[in-house]
Amino acid sequence: MAEGVSLRRRRRSMSQINVVPFIDVMLVLLIIFMVTAPLLQQGVEVDLPQADAEALDPTPDQGEPIVVTVSRDGQITLNQGPRVGEGLERDELRGIVSDLLSQQPGTDVFVRGDRFVDYGRVVDAMISVQAAGAGRVGLITDPPEQDG
Repeated sequence: MAEGVSLRRRRRSMSQINVVPFIDVMLVLLIIFMVTAPLLQQGVEVDLPQADAEALDPTPDQGEPIVVTVSRDGQITLNQGPRVGEGLERDELRGIVSDLLSQQPGTDVFVRGDRFVDYGRVVDAMISVQAAGAGRVGLITDPPEQDG
């Protein structure tokens, strides 16, 4: 009978949860998110000209406006469509903006042009957007810096 008692003591159930695998998985996920988060940021660095202009109110019942960006090196990119953040030629820009406007007519269209880019590149982008069917095209600027 002494053997039966000792067997029961050895088979005692464990009442603790092993959290080490859970912690390992969470750390791997944390590393994945830390690595991929900077890659998800889209956009082109643009030094906008400063102007003392009033901000436009967003048009109700519309989605995100279409923003055409002309970077310092003259590269034209879009914030929407099949080629977000990629350099576009004038005809490609016109086609993509035309498709976007046909899906959501009346969407606001804005042009962000770097202050040091050739003015002609900004005008070309505006003309391409208007040729795509945009009724109104706005320019994006930064507010002037205030002294003091």
